[in-house]
Amino acid sequence: MQVHTLDLNFRGLTHNTAAYLVQGPTGNVLIESGPRSTLETLLAALAAHAVDPQSIRDVLVTHIHLDHSGAAGWWAQQGARIHVHPNGARHLVDPAKLIASAERIYGDRMQDLWGEILPIDAQLVLPCEDKAVLQLAGLEIEVLATPGHASHHNAYRIGRQLFCGDVAGVRTPGTALQSLPAPPPEFDVEAWQVSLARLMQLDLQCLYLTHFGAVTDVRAHLEELASLVISAADFVRGRLKAGITRETLLAEYIAWNRVRALETGLKEEDWQRFEAANPIYMSVDGITRYWTKKWEIK
Repeated sequence: MQVHTLDLNFRGLTHNTAAYLVQGPTGNVLIESGPRSTLETLLAALAAHAVDPQSIRDVLVTHIHLDHSGAAGWWAQQGARIHVHPNGARHLVDPAKLIASAERIYGDRMQDLWGEILPIDAQLVLPCEDKAVLQLAGLEIEVLATPGHASHHNAYRIGRQLFCGDVAGVRTPGTALQSLPAPPPEFDVEAWQVSLARLMQLDLQCLYLTHFGAVTDVRAHLEELASLVISAADFVRGRLKAGITRETLLAEYIAWNRVRALETGLKEEDWQRFEAANPIYMSVDGITRYWTKKWEIK
């Protein structure tokens, strides 16, 4: 098996968003489609590996957020099968709600950021249940349901390699700084902790992050992220209980992350990648929504 990291140069930034070309004994598999706006970059990256798009018969997306699945409809038009968590399948078949939700956030930036989002023939959308083993390209690919970032999140394990979408967080290559991607509406502290504990029980050699690249210090990375899930959630909870405004909360959360960045020696250009891959305001909103729902339940 060969794994190639394909840099999609999302928003004109390298080392921001990846797709993965996995070459097995009998064919090619693509993990993550990326957004439709980066399709030409993805096709060029495949061509650099002498891969014809028509040879991609299976595309696995970790979840349906547009930076991971936005171009899936184009691949389906070429005849590829799209593998996704069961809870995300219907939104690929009919993306109207997905598009409407994104439009509320991005407004007139939708086309520039994401490009055209196409519906997919239901026959080409294959829901992947937890613990299923997919036989693709001569490879055995185990499906791991890994909620926390989103309830409809899968990771895909091939031997000791894990293609983990956002469940293993965001980390700029060559830096030690991790970022917690916690957008609304589905960030869940408890579910994420369970997912990370599950991953730590596996004998993994490498994590392939969509944002961005290969991580080989697997145990330390996952332990640090588990701690960050708690500390970020507690940071927001304390300030919500103090009754501060969203604007003040956002400013304080950014400042907290800036301090974390300085402690790791992060350069300004890496901070820009860090912020582009995981907009901080979205995590503030996602964690706020999580605590608001918890308090409503009580």
